Amino acid sequence: MLFSAALSGFLLGASLIIAIGAQNAFVLRQGLLRQHVFIICLICALSDALLITAGVAGLGTLISQSPQLITVVTIGGAAFLFWYAYGAFKRALHPEAMHANKQTGGSLKTALMTALALTFLNPHVYLDTVVLLGSLSSRFEGESRIAYGAGAAIASFVWFFALGYGARLLQPIFAKPAAWRVLDVIIGVIMSLIALSLLSRFF
Repeated sequence: MLFSAALSGFLLGASLIIAIGAQNAFVLRQGLLRQHVFIICLICALSDALLITAGVAGLGTLISQSPQLITVVTIGGAAFLFWYAYGAFKRALHPEAMHANKQTGGSLKTALMTALALTFLNPHVYLDTVVLLGSLSSRFEGESRIAYGAGAAIASFVWFFALGYGARLLQPIFAKPAAWRVLDVIIGVIMSLIALSLLSRFF
């Protein structure tokens, strides 16, 4: 019964985080650059685990009853995603500069702040990990519920570390600045579309 609950949590958690999104795009880019990969993957996985734990513990019900909180997070998240998209498009215009950054490395503080912002300023994260995973955990009781939450958290750790360290397999493709131009355009488009989808609920 515990294994079944853990597997259920793992599969649902994996299905929610594997979809292309702002967090995944950032982890992929850091993996390709080989910059602070371990700490970025760890921060993203731990953040997801924290939110999953909160959802399983019952915070999801509280958030779903507070539309004002969701509105504030939505507006803030959209603004940050537009800002990040602007940076990606700007890098795409100067791929040779981005190529040079591969040698110098980026600031660990900036990378950490970006990872945390992409996680906690994205209302989809709360709706998926806290509200959805949390509400579905009500099917289980006691140790089975804990196993369910643990399974979902493990899915986050497996995915982020696989994405961050697996990205280096694509390194030969990104040996040329043109490849980075394409990647940054794609990232900029993804971030912009997610931001627009967040704001669409107000129209």
